[in-house]
Amino acid sequence: MKQLAQSILRWGSYPLVFGGSTLAIVYTAYAGMAYWPMVPAISLAGVLAVAVLERFRPFRAAWLADHGDTNTDIAHTVVNLAVIQLTAMWIARLGDFVPPEWRLFPVQWPLWSQLLLVAAVFDIGLYAVHRVSHAVPWLWRLHAPHHSAERLYWLNGERRHPLHAALMAAPGLTVLFAMGTPSELVAAWLAILVVHLTFQHSNLDYRVGPMRHVIGVAETHRWHHKRDFEDAQVNFGEFFMIWDRALGTYFDSRDQLGDAAVGLREKDYPRDYWSQLLHPLKRAAAANVTSQK
Repeated sequence: MKQLAQSILRWGSYPLVFGGSTLAIVYTAYAGMAYWPMVPAISLAGVLAVAVLERFRPFRAAWLADHGDTNTDIAHTVVNLAVIQLTAMWIARLGDFVPPEWRLFPVQWPLWSQLLLVAAVFDIGLYAVHRVSHAVPWLWRLHAPHHSAERLYWLNGERRHPLHAALMAAPGLTVLFAMGTPSELVAAWLAILVVHLTFQHSNLDYRVGPMRHVIGVAETHRWHHKRDFEDAQVNFGEFFMIWDRALGTYFDSRDQLGDAAVGLREKDYPRDYWSQLLHPLKRAAAANVTSQK
């Protein structure tokens, strides 16, 4: 009986929680229900479900304990979800100025396919900024707080500098709203993505089988957080892995992450929220002074 329960947790967690959350959010769109409060409530329920499931089947038991990072991750999560929503709202207003005859978004398509298009356009923007952020020094400084986590668990999927969170979201949102995409569809996808990113960074030992080649789940994304930075230039996809596969950054292995450490090599990287917020800006200022000498 115990083995059956463990098997259900391993193979059923993602399809039941993520799939159930997605279906519920899509239903609200089909039913024409208002975004608030139903969609955020569904998304939050999915996130909390992952938090609970981690306690029953952790990938690493040691990652269940507070590493002095919980309060930092709570602050990151609250701020970044607000930043994404405000960025979406601001760019949506810009989209209102696009003349109707210039709007290219296929509103005549079935709703599910419209949502899939939103996901693809938004995700390729996330992939592009994410990959560039590992190559351009000033972008890496903004991205480093995300990689500073020394454990992966349900709450640190949103451990991101708010400036970097806005930069990540802006390209996809700009294209979508320039196409005349209904803002309700974009908001729905963002709510779905929050649940997925919680799974992607979770300490839950779950499996999705061959689907790991298509979507960016924890099984493959943990390699991206490996402390050995040279080995971590893989699996940049936030949701889809098709960009990684097409552009040569996909990595999969029969081996698990094992005892390999995650985080940064920089041992004295700040741990509290405000220091992580200011650290990239201080380093940028120091780099600018050095370049002027």
